[in-house]
Amino acid sequence: MTEQRNSEGRPLAGVRVIDFGQYMAGPAAAMMLADLGAEVIHVDPPGGPRWQSPAAAMLNRGKSCVALDLKSGTGLAEARRLIASADVVIENFRPGVMARFGLDADTIDRSDLIYLSLPGFASTDPQRAGIRAWEAVIAAACGQYSDMGLNRVLMGIEPSFSPLPLASAYASVLGAASVVLALCRREKGGGGDVIEVPLASALMEGLAYNSQQVEDYPDRYKSNREKEIERRRAEGLPMDATYGQLQELLDPFYRNYMCADGRQIYVVSASHSVHPERVLKILGLWDRLVAEGLPRHYAYDDVADWPGEDGCSLSSYPLSQAWADRVSSLMKEAFLARPSFEWETIFGENGAPAAAQRTTQEWLSAEHPQKARLLIDVDDPDYGPMRQLGNLAWLAGDAETASKKAPRRLAEPEQIAAEPKPEPAAAPAGGGWLDGIRILDLTNVIAGPTIASTLARFGAEVISVDPVTPTMDPWNGIIFGMQAGRGKQSLLMDLKSEKGRQALDRLIGWADIVTVNATDRQLARLGLDPDRLQAAHPGVILCQLDCYGGSMRGPHSDFPGYDDLAQAVTGVMARFGGSLDTPEEHAHFGTIDVLGGFCGALAAAAALFQRARTGRGDVARASLCAAGQLIQAPFMFDFEGRPPFDEPSGRTIKGAGPLYRAYLAEDGWFFLAAFVDDIEALAIVDGLGAIRSASPQMRAATLEEIFAGRPVAHWIGQLRKADIGCHALDKMHAVRDAHLARESAGPADLKSGTFGFIRHDRHPSGRWVDLVAPNAIRPQRAAITVPGPMPKPGVDGHAILSGLGYSGDEIDAMIKEGVVARQWCDKYLPE
Repeated sequence: MTEQRNSEGRPLAGVRVIDFGQYMAGPAAAMMLADLGAEVIHVDPPGGPRWQSPAAAMLNRGKSCVALDLKSGTGLAEARRLIASADVVIENFRPGVMARFGLDADTIDRSDLIYLSLPGFASTDPQRAGIRAWEAVIAAACGQYSDMGLNRVLMGIEPSFSPLPLASAYASVLGAASVVLALCRREKGGGGDVIEVPLASALMEGLAYNSQQVEDYPDRYKSNREKEIERRRAEGLPMDATYGQLQELLDPFYRNYMCADGRQIYVVSASHSVHPERVLKILGLWDRLVAEGLPRHYAYDDVADWPGEDGCSLSSYPLSQAWADRVSSLMKEAFLARPSFEWETIFGENGAPAAAQRTTQEWLSAEHPQKARLLIDVDDPDYGPMRQLGNLAWLAGDAETASKKAPRRLAEPEQIAAEPKPEPAAAPAGGGWLDGIRILDLTNVIAGPTIASTLARFGAEVISVDPVTPTMDPWNGIIFGMQAGRGKQSLLMDLKSEKGRQALDRLIGWADIVTVNATDRQLARLGLDPDRLQAAHPGVILCQLDCYGGSMRGPHSDFPGYDDLAQAVTGVMARFGGSLDTPEEHAHFGTIDVLGGFCGALAAAAALFQRARTGRGDVARASLCAAGQLIQAPFMFDFEGRPPFDEPSGRTIKGAGPLYRAYLAEDGWFFLAAFVDDIEALAIVDGLGAIRSASPQMRAATLEEIFAGRPVAHWIGQLRKADIGCHALDKMHAVRDAHLARESAGPADLKSGTFGFIRHDRHPSGRWVDLVAPNAIRPQRAAITVPGPMPKPGVDGHAILSGLGYSGDEIDAMIKEGVVARQWCDKYLPE
């Protein structure tokens, strides 16, 4: 099906979107809708886009762009005329701005309209709603810059700035997905909705694994870096590790290796039942290490039950420091035998995850993303032929997925026909957007499971199927699963057996959507070829997420991969570490994984909307590399005459310039988010008059000296009086602890304030578990469900199979034959 294109209409054909967004979040959400076939009219102020960047042109591709002065009667009247013809309105201003123009949802008051707001902080947050919420201000408020990972802790570098617009990336995808889900509900007679997606709330959901906390966290899951941090703190030693010292604390299957060409390759093969073995066999080290006694115990046994004194296992992250040193030393020597790109091909073709490090510039000219159409070429009216990031979500049957149009500028908005929408019949209220939708989840780790867990909050019923013998270790399968496994039922079944395939066929017949994180080659081995699937189950939607996938096939399409490999190949690691010589994984677990899952949810929503109108199923697609491009949107383009690729990078940078960076006040750090146009406003702030006369080269030094003399609270108060963007650099865990609700206290209020976290104090693991609340998407009319805790794997198997028509005797026979398992081990979380 991947090569068969539907020419009868785009997934969102006939949907009109009015995009008032500026900078990234709003325009990116609207771009995704345009990429799926919606008609998008983008509204700029009279002077053009507020963000004067080639990235703004990229985000406005495929749109009709008009300039309107909303402060004039004529401009407002034209805006209202366009809105009257629209299905969707998108804006990303501070709460209250659109109301001042009379363009807010309450004033428009159309029951069929879908109105999406993307403010920096929630409109219900009295402390933050009015803040000038630039990207870095949001990151500071969420603790993003203060919790930049184990490497930065060990090197004693805090805070650390990252130029990646994570908040806008997460919010834009969630915003686009929420619009399409609301369209699905409206298609069934459910009316429109008013939706708010605060960027700070979206960022917290995107970084969910960094705020997660498990009571009495077992030592076996602590990495050697974590143990080194604990040792140094206990002994009062400084955090002054060098980059080279850090590398030797990394697991051998989760680190960089130098190759013959002087370029490093990143191996991400830990925690898996077969990947470490494949790596060692490719390198010719397997037999030697087995002979030396490499421990290979069952990952789901307690450490106390593992034989010997190694305290580790090849299939369970991490290896002990002694075994890590031994395996790494041999792997380092082996990798020097070939150049990096040769190793990359060998590993990919043999099903072992590894990737050569690249810069963003190198990725933009690489063969695979061009052939796979992860990157597309657009003839932009200002920049000429321009290479840009491709679709974030797409349907395999869409004939025009890879066809991109440049922005179309209209001199007069009257050129746009705008017939008012007829007044709809009264629509029923309440319920979730996906009530009655069933999802069969065949994914694992983070990105794939995030698809169904994102959709479960809207009322979808989810059954998760994992293998009888676990593929991933408890660190990945259980600890990570506590977040992405919420709201699902669990079945353990061997899909390679005949009876397992028969049961799978019944499950597919039960489902509306089947989610898989697999390449095309892996799908074929599972018997999930899209054409066969549609023939057997017309109308079913296959939602496929992989690492390297694009709308076309490229040389790496069947290579396995994880979040970290998408970081390596798209340039994130080189940017974060500062160069190809010192690449570092971006500090947060799931940086790309969670975003990839959000993109998969968007793709699934588009397929549901198409099915509601046509009855056809399709293959909904997303990939980690596509998501990795979105988090680099401000830099992910190239054209003749492009300025140098010299954006902020490295571990010591504090910002993008003297007016947009972190500063140390008398008692702590805060982030100043100002621009050249703000110089006069800064100069009238008490104590900052010297900034007016300081040369551009001296602004940072001038501000450093001034800010050091007063506490953070003083500067925050003074700067906000002048409407200058700023925020203290908060700690993520402190934000979590300040907004924690106990599950036992009853349903959490998901719309109160910006942040929300839930302590699952009745968790089936027997431990309390703190997780971010699903509060980034806030519809006014549709219901949101807080999913229950992830069940113990296999606990729902009997009930699921009974619901498929199996008798008790048949189920018992399947268990006896090993087709179905009741559990992986006695404990929820092995210790």
